[in-house]
Amino acid sequence: MTENAAPFADIRRLIAEMPGPDTDSVAAVRARDATLTKPPGALGRLETLVEWLAAWQGKAKPTLDRPLVCVFAGSHGVTARGVSAFPPEVNRQMLDNFAAGGAAINQLCAAYGLGFRVFDLAVDLPTGDICEGPALDEKGCVATMAFGMEAVAAGTDGLAIGEMGIGNTTVAAAIYAALYGGDPAHWVGRGTGVDAGGLARKAEAVRLALQTHAGHLDDPLQVLARLGGREIAAMAGAILAARLQRVPVVLDGYVATAAAAVLHALDASALDHCVAGHLSAEGAHAEVLERLGLEPLLSLGMRLGEASGAALAMSLLKGALACHRDMATFEQAGVSGKAG
Repeated sequence: MTENAAPFADIRRLIAEMPGPDTDSVAAVRARDATLTKPPGALGRLETLVEWLAAWQGKAKPTLDRPLVCVFAGSHGVTARGVSAFPPEVNRQMLDNFAAGGAAINQLCAAYGLGFRVFDLAVDLPTGDICEGPALDEKGCVATMAFGMEAVAAGTDGLAIGEMGIGNTTVAAAIYAALYGGDPAHWVGRGTGVDAGGLARKAEAVRLALQTHAGHLDDPLQVLARLGGREIAAMAGAILAARLQRVPVVLDGYVATAAAAVLHALDASALDHCVAGHLSAEGAHAEVLERLGLEPLLSLGMRLGEASGAALAMSLLKGALACHRDMATFEQAGVSGKAG
């Protein structure tokens, strides 16, 4: 990032520089697919997923040799308002659990051969209470996005992103309400399992946050800084960096999609290198995905976060790629092709 009087200027410049799909690689994938021992289109969306990988990796022979799952962890000042069923101490405790290999995401990554990395975004230092002021100032937001960009620094060829942070379904709901309007309560869900009182407090917190920041929410990057959190800003940075480095991205659930929604609000093509890993049971995720033009790969009623749905979806991508890469052609198998 360069020194600039306007902190968001570099982010806008990077968005303007995003590459498009590699159509030659897509054509090469389709040509090979036509020779494989199956009826055309028989593998359904698995076939188009391989085309998508090729388009955004820029490879006629796409790979998932170094798939990586990243979990971004943050802490939120709004939790003091009783918007979560769990206390903020869980943030640090879950980081310890990740490190010990005891979380659900550890098991999924081990089962499917996925790399795993956790980003601790100062979980012992909550962001500002969005009901009283900005979660982050502009410079802090940009710096956190830049930190998230490090997710692709290790040379991964496929990135799954998720999060962990008590209270972050509240800030995600605030982001959606700011971007899309409507009754703030519409965007609020049960999160980690709040009761009716907690749900009401979440809705009230979103209403108050929108009121506090009224007049500053026309810019999606201001929405991110004022209403988001460090993990959401970092995920937005990771998604953007992946696009610039031609790394396809699998999004996790409601909170991860909020980071994507900010980029989409800046440029409607900003998520073309992304797929939605799953449809979460949280909030209005289905409506958000429809607004973003993303069809989820899975719908399992999950609302865990920590990239669990994205990791499961990454296994589908690996399966799709294995079929395309290793299936015999009609000529190799001595199988007759479609009758003329």
